[in-house]
Amino acid sequence: MIDIIPAIDLMDGKCVRLSQGDFSSRKVYSSDPVDMAMRFEDYGFKRLHLVDLDGADQGRLKHLKILEKIAGKTGLLTDFGGGVKNLSDVRSIINAGAFMVCIGSMAVKDEEELDLVLQQFGPDRIILAADAKDDQLVISGWKEPAGIPVLDFIGKMTGKNIARILCTDVNRDGMLGGTSVALYEKILERYPGLYLIASGGVGGIGDIELLERSGVPAVVFGKAFYEGKLGIDEMKDYL
Repeated sequence: MIDIIPAIDLMDGKCVRLSQGDFSSRKVYSSDPVDMAMRFEDYGFKRLHLVDLDGADQGRLKHLKILEKIAGKTGLLTDFGGGVKNLSDVRSIINAGAFMVCIGSMAVKDEEELDLVLQQFGPDRIILAADAKDDQLVISGWKEPAGIPVLDFIGKMTGKNIARILCTDVNRDGMLGGTSVALYEKILERYPGLYLIASGGVGGIGDIELLERSGVPAVVFGKAFYEGKLGIDEMKDYL
């Protein structure tokens, strides 16, 4: 059964969602992300994907305090990403209560630092963000092309024993128009056994069911829930 993981995206201390990573498209859904995390736990979720959008935009961690509060008030296994640039950041995130750290740009810009992280914490504490725009890897808050196909980048990282990959299709993110199933199928065909987390485009329960039929192990959802297009009752069989 596919794992379904709620997302909370943080900007200015609030729970927000964007469209295609465009910061000007911000829509606030809650001024209290800690309360939102507690609600997800009450619904029966075990995992949480927490994104520091300000951190991703500015290249430095901005919302560790919110992570600490969520870790202190819930038992959710939380992964945290956005603005992670070195081993010290990873250590701070884990010390703040994250179960896993989501690393994106650092894996491209500072591979030696990534190796240090893997040596200290091991690949089981790392999720690699391999975000795609037209099948090409994008980094730095999705603003910068990395100059490598996302499938090739994933292959390079699996060579470091990283087995958890979060792949967001930027063109679909926040658009509620369906996920990039064809891309995910290509990834799993080339790298069978990968714990691939699909992200971007979920518009309803049918999109989750389609990913499950395609063999995708996990999916992150956000806007569809906040907009009332994906209900808790529809997801109860996955909890």
